[in-house]
Amino acid sequence: MAVTALDPRTALVVIDLQAGIAAAPTAPHSGADVVARTVELADAFRARDLPVVLVRVSFAPDFGDVPPGRTEAAGSGRARPEGWDVIVPELAGHSGDISVTKHNWGAFHGTDLDVQLRRRGVTQIVLTGIATSIGVESTARAAHEHGYHVTLATDAMSDLDADAHANSLARIFPRLGETGSTAEILELLAKTHG
Repeated sequence: MAVTALDPRTALVVIDLQAGIAAAPTAPHSGADVVARTVELADAFRARDLPVVLVRVSFAPDFGDVPPGRTEAAGSGRARPEGWDVIVPELAGHSGDISVTKHNWGAFHGTDLDVQLRRRGVTQIVLTGIATSIGVESTARAAHEHGYHVTLATDAMSDLDADAHANSLARIFPRLGETGSTAEILELLAKTHG
C-alpha cells in the first residue's frame, strides 16, 4: 500500500454500485462492505466539495447498445430484472454528484466522463466498485491512458472471483497508480484537503 498524494482536484469515481451488481456474491469483500466503505469516501469527498462520480452500467431494452463481438462468456445480451441498474440507495440522492451511464466495462469509452472531469479541473481519481478485474480495472487503465493520477481503494472494491481481485491488486494496479485502504485514503484526504 503506497498512497502518497491526492491532488487538489481529485474525484471519487464509483464503478457499478447498483442494485443488480452490489447484491451479487463477491470476494474478498461483500457488496455491503464495498458500499459502506464507498459511502465513507463519498461523504468525505462531498464534505470537501470534491466531485463524486456514480457510474452505472445499463443497456437499452432491445440490447442494441450491448458491445458487439463474439465471446465465450454468456450473458451479455440477457434480460435483467427491473431496477438492476439503479444506484444503491446508500449512494444515491446527492444532487451535486455526477452520473455516468456506460455500456462497456470501462467508464471512459463512449461516455462523457473525461469531459466531466476535465471541465472540473480534475487531475486524479480515486476508484471504488465492483468488479475489481472488470469495470474497476478497465476504468483504471483508461484513466491512466488519459493522463490522470489513479488511486485505488483496495478494500472498497471486490470481484466475482477472489483470484481475479488479487491479480488486479498485485499485478495490474501497481502499474497504473497507487493503492491504499479506505482508512489510508481518508487520512490523506484529511491531511491534504482539511
